[in-house]
Amino acid sequence: MEKYKVSVIIPAYNCENFLAQTLDSVLAQTYTNWECIIVDDGSTDGTLSIARDFALSDSRILCFHQENKGPSAARNEAILHSSGDFILPLDADDIILPSYIEKAISHFKAFPETKLVYSKAEYFGVQNGIWNLPSYSFPTLLFRNCIFCSAMYRRSDYDATSGYNESMRAGLEDWDFWIALLNPDDIVHCIDEFLFRYRTHFTSRSSNADNQFANLYKQICTSHEEKFKPYLPDVLYQFQDCLQTFSARVLATESALKKIESSMDYKVGKSLLKPFHAIKKIIRRRK
Repeated sequence: MEKYKVSVIIPAYNCENFLAQTLDSVLAQTYTNWECIIVDDGSTDGTLSIARDFALSDSRILCFHQENKGPSAARNEAILHSSGDFILPLDADDIILPSYIEKAISHFKAFPETKLVYSKAEYFGVQNGIWNLPSYSFPTLLFRNCIFCSAMYRRSDYDATSGYNESMRAGLEDWDFWIALLNPDDIVHCIDEFLFRYRTHFTSRSSNADNQFANLYKQICTSHEEKFKPYLPDVLYQFQDCLQTFSARVLATESALKKIESSMDYKVGKSLLKPFHAIKKIIRRRK
């Protein structure tokens, strides 16, 4: 068996349509010394049932339930129950390719001074294609998140932080955590392969975070004031660039939605559903 144990932590909320595919991607890993900790965050659909079924089918998968507290609280709770040497956060609708864990651990073994490992990424779902994240540097991270949420790090390094910020329920909590975890001299490695797939939706926590970006970013700056101080001359320029990036993401999502709405399949489907909508309105009026 492989020497190091990896804890894959999954916060899950109302994701019954996607969780099985995410867990299948964990089960398909070429590296086998892992555990998967799922924390159902007060779901109102079939998410918890699916998680429990997978836990029954493989002893490496553990399932817990809590009242709805947000993804940060669910991640912290999952890590509390974990026993691995390394932590790999994974959202309940995303996918890791089969060799992701193996290649991340291989890099940690070869370069033990490394603090964090992630890979190239791509979108799938409503929007498809390469996710062009900026190259990592600590100053860049302060003003623009350049690491997706599913990067691998040591449990001991997590224990040196206060965990994921549970007050950031509207989003950007992973960015906030990377700033808490990393320091200017820490080594971060990006595997030069596309080993992570980020699912895009019509609406998501990310798009909600885009709308509240200024307030959330202010919270990040306030929480990590000492880390920002040496780079304050760059704040205005970097902040403007960051806002433009988030605006571009919103426009791209809106464009994808308009493309679907203008397609023949969508128009035919909408036409077929009209009678059912009319019946639904009549039933509501009678109530």
